[in-house]
Formats: sequence, structure tokens, C-alpha cells
Amino acid sequence: MLKTFSIGGIHPEENKLSAQSAIQELPIPQIATIPIAQHIGAPAKAIVKKGDVVKVGQVIAQASGFVSANIHSSVSGTVFKVDEVMDGTGFRRTSIIIKVEGDEWLEHIDRSKELVTEINYTKEEIIKRVSAAGIVGLGGATFPAHVKLSVPPGKTAEVLIINAVECEPYLTSDHRVMLEKADEVMVGTEILMKALGVNRAIIGIENNKPDAIAHMTQVATKYTGIEVCPLKTQYPQGGEKQLISAIMKREVPSGALPIEVGAVVQNVGTAFAVYEAIQKNKPLFERVATITGKSLKSPSNWKFRVGTPVSDIIEAAGGLPEDTAKIVGGGPMMGKALVSLDVPLTKGSSGLLLLAHEETARKATKACIRCGKCVSVCPMGLEPYLLMVLADKKEYERLEKDDIMDCMECGSCSFTCPATRPLLDYIRLGKGKVGQIMRSRK
Repeated sequence: MLKTFSIGGIHPEENKLSAQSAIQELPIPQIATIPIAQHIGAPAKAIVKKGDVVKVGQVIAQASGFVSANIHSSVSGTVFKVDEVMDGTGFRRTSIIIKVEGDEWLEHIDRSKELVTEINYTKEEIIKRVSAAGIVGLGGATFPAHVKLSVPPGKTAEVLIINAVECEPYLTSDHRVMLEKADEVMVGTEILMKALGVNRAIIGIENNKPDAIAHMTQVATKYTGIEVCPLKTQYPQGGEKQLISAIMKREVPSGALPIEVGAVVQNVGTAFAVYEAIQKNKPLFERVATITGKSLKSPSNWKFRVGTPVSDIIEAAGGLPEDTAKIVGGGPMMGKALVSLDVPLTKGSSGLLLLAHEETARKATKACIRCGKCVSVCPMGLEPYLLMVLADKKEYERLEKDDIMDCMECGSCSFTCPATRPLLDYIRLGKGKVGQIMRSRK
């Protein structure tokens, strides 16, 4: 019997339309707009100004704290300006805009395709280089990778879990990375194991990717201590706590981190980025993303430079379909609708989903019928119907008591509600306010 997490979960239509599309390289943009905040934590601080000439891989914004990440130029050219630019959420945030001229890389970056397997760095050196390379979690959360590798005093990592689940419908970028860059992922995993001081790593892959499971299992035989664990296809299997529950049969306590149960979780794309940073001296300034949708001419997977406009990848995939009503950054369950085609792709851009009008129309909200479906599917064991009511009534003290901060915003409750109530919308509002209150107390 295939492993899965212990409570909740749903089975949305998979729609992996781009699964057979090999990774292609997106042309370099004419103008790159590179935000200085592409990670959870403090924004980086810009260290270039208008008129500066930069090369590919050069640091252009430095991390401004432990929970922060360096930003590197993805292009070569001249800094046009450093200004407030609208991002995908509609807010204006500081970005570095570069007019592209040629494609000149820093000389120390190894651009060869040769696989480098020998790891010549200590644990401390690896963490330092991961930090310098600006690597963040590429599963969507964008948590700085060096922070996860810095195990707090008194805690011990027992196992590294590589999250290769990709449970969001439509998205296939991690799937393609496994098929096309398996050895690099394995070496990256070995590097992460060395940084954590563990001798065991488990790569979790849902069984709707049998080719990836077979290929990764075969390649893993060449590497000591790495195993592949097939998992039941069930959303949200890729949540950290759900993945730990499925693989280790341990439950992370409310409000705690995975290290509390001896686990550290890193995305498969992050493992590949770590390989490139440590073995090839290449910072994180490009990644693979899926562009997909039922009306799109060519659902596909593309390696893009950070700062490339969303419009460029849409054009490469056949152009914007006439019936497009919404463009979602990420997958349909946890992604956010973009406000413009001019916003840039970032380190956290795992995919773009183009939805037609009939796929986005919201049905009328009805009264709650007390069916309990939202409770039965919640992977965190919460009561979404109650949290919605409390958020609507601004009962913030009660929301905190009822563990609203444990909500992972997976959308399972809204997906399954027969009354089509906007459960997640209200929970997000309540969670945001409770988070503010908790931070103010500190």
C-alpha cells in the first residue's frame, strides 16, 4: 500500500498537460526587472545604481539579515534604474531594472555540462556558499535554503526529505527536472546531506509520475544513502508536514518546524540549484517553470532568467488564448492571480496557469449546510467553517486559540464545499490579522 499523510486530503483533476514537454530555454529578455524581495524574510538591499554595468551572476542586492537572500543579475547590461515596480500581487516593490546588452557571465561560473560528483567542501563551507548563491526553496515558499541547513543548537537532523511530489494540478517543472537532471539532483542531495550531517535522504514522488519514480530509483543506486519513496497521489501531499507524516510517520507539533521531529525538507528543484551553486559556482538566477492551460497552444516547461516578463513566456508557448480570463502564478490550488502580463518571473515562479472564463467563474455562495466536508478534508485537522465565521466576525483571539496559524492555505476546504463558500479567502484574511497581532506582542 502506498504511503500518504494521515488526515484529510482531496483528489482534484491532475491536468498534467505539459508532462511530456522537455525543458526548453526561454530567450533572454530585452529588459530584466529583478525584485530585491524574492524570498520569505527581510528584502535584500540593492548595491547597484543607475548606470552601473553588470554581468550574469553578479550580486546586485545583498541579504539584509539571517532570514534573507542575495539577489544576482540574471543578465548582462546596464542598470537603467532602481525603482518601485508593480509585482504580481499588484503592490509596488523595489526592483532593479537592467537594459540587456549581450550575455556576459562572470568568469568563475562553470557553464559546461560535465557532471561533477566529488564534493570538496566542509559542512560550514557548503552552508556559506548556499547562502552566497541566494538559494531559496523552489517549491513555492521561497524560504532561504541556508536557514534550513543551519540546524538550531539542541536539535538534530536525522533525515533529509527531498520534496519531489509536485502535487499541484497542472505543474510539471519538477517532474521534468527529475527526468532530465537526475544525476545533478542526486549530487545536490548528497551536498545537502553533508551540510546537515545526515547519512540518509528520502526522495518522495507521487505515483502519478511512474517514469520519474523509475528513473530516479535507477539513478539513486549509484549514490549511498539516497532512496526513492513512491507516494499515493493525494493533494496536498507536497506540504512539509504532510510529507513528513507520509514518509516518517511522525507528526510535526502545532506551531513547530520539521526539525522538531528530526526532518529537514528541501524541494527537488532546490537540490538541483544547490548542485549548480556548489559544483558549478552558479548562483540562483534562473529556474524551470511550467506554462499551461487547457486553451494554451503549447503547454510546456521553460528555463527562464529571473526578471523576464510574464508576457515573454506566454508568447513562447503560443500566445495568449482569446478566452483567457485569469493568469495564475503557481498552480490552481495555492497560486495567486496576476494583475498584469508585465510583471516579472522570479525565483518563486514555479508555473503560470492560464484559465478560461468558464473555469474561473465563481458560483453563488450559499448558507453552510453543516455537512462537515471541509473538516474531513483539512490536512491540518482544523475546522474551516468555524474559522471563516470567526474571521468574518473579527474574533481574532478565538481564531488564534483555534490554531488558524496552522492553516497551510492549501484550498482543500473551498474545493470541497458544496455551498461554494469562500472559506480560504476569509481564513487568509483572519490569518493575516492574527499574524500581525502575534508579531506585535513580540
